[in-house]
Amino acid sequence: MNTKFEPIGLEKQKEYLELLSQCSQSASDYSFANLWGWGEEYGLHWAWQDGLVWIKQTKSAHTYWAPVGNWAMVDWKAKFKNIDRQTVFTRVPEKLLEIWQSNFGDQIKFEEERNNWDYIYDFKELTALKGNRFHKKKNLLNQFLNKYEYEYVAFGPQIIEPAMAMQADWCDWRDCESSDVLAAENRAVFKVFMNWDKLIGLSGGAILADEMIVAYTVAEKFNNETVLIHYEKGCPDYKGVYQAINQMFLAHLTDDYKWVNREQDLGEEGLRKAKLSYNPVDFLRKYRVTLH
Repeated sequence: MNTKFEPIGLEKQKEYLELLSQCSQSASDYSFANLWGWGEEYGLHWAWQDGLVWIKQTKSAHTYWAPVGNWAMVDWKAKFKNIDRQTVFTRVPEKLLEIWQSNFGDQIKFEEERNNWDYIYDFKELTALKGNRFHKKKNLLNQFLNKYEYEYVAFGPQIIEPAMAMQADWCDWRDCESSDVLAAENRAVFKVFMNWDKLIGLSGGAILADEMIVAYTVAEKFNNETVLIHYEKGCPDYKGVYQAINQMFLAHLTDDYKWVNREQDLGEEGLRKAKLSYNPVDFLRKYRVTLH
C-alpha cells in the first residue's frame, strides 16, 4: 500500500474520533485510547488519505487493520485497484466485511477471529443483576457490600497515583512479567494513566477500603449508546470486589447507555469464561480478510 504511515500520535485525536464516529460499526480495537495506548505494543502506525485512516500493525505480525471512516461513501473498487491482492486485514468488523463482499463477491476470502470478538451486554442488566442468570454475581456483590467498609469514588486526577500503585501490586499478584500479554497490558495502562488529561472521553471509578484502592475500572464513552470498558482490576483479598466495581461504576454513570462493550477475550480461557458468565446479549464479530 503506497501510503505514508507514521506512529499514532495525540495531535490528531479529535480528527480521528470524528472519522471513527462515521463508521457504521465501531469495534473496541479502534477506540483512540486503545490504538494509542497499545500503539507501541503492536507497532501501530496510521496513514490519512481521502477521508480514511489506514492502520498498519508491524509487531508480532505484519498486517493491516480495518480502515476508519465513512465506509458507505468509499469507492472500494477504485480504492483497492492497485493494492496487493494478498494483503491481509485483521479485526475487520462484520458490517465492513459485508460492504466488501457486496463489492468484490468471491474475491473476498475471510475467516472468523473469535478471539477478537467484542462482548456486548445490556446496560440495565449489568446494573441491576436481576434474575437467576445473575444470581451468583448478585450474591458476590452482596457479600462485598456486607463484609467491607468501602467508598466508591469517580476516577480522576486525584486517583491516578494510588491507582498506579494498585496496578503495580496487581501485576505482582499476577506475575505480569511471566506473561507477554499482561506485561504489555501493564505498559498500556500506565501510558493511559500518565496521559489521563490528554485523552478524550475517558471515565472510571475506584473502590477504596482500608485506606487504599482495592479496585478500579477505566472506561470510555464509545458512542451515545455504548460505554466501553478498557481496564478492570481488583485486589484478590476482597471477595466480590470485581462484581462490586463492575456494578458500582455502571450504576454511577449519568449517561443513558443501552450497551456495555467489554472488549475481547484474546482466546484466554479464564477471561472467556469470566466474560461469558456475565451473559452477553451479542458479539461484535470481527474477521480476517484477504482479497484474491
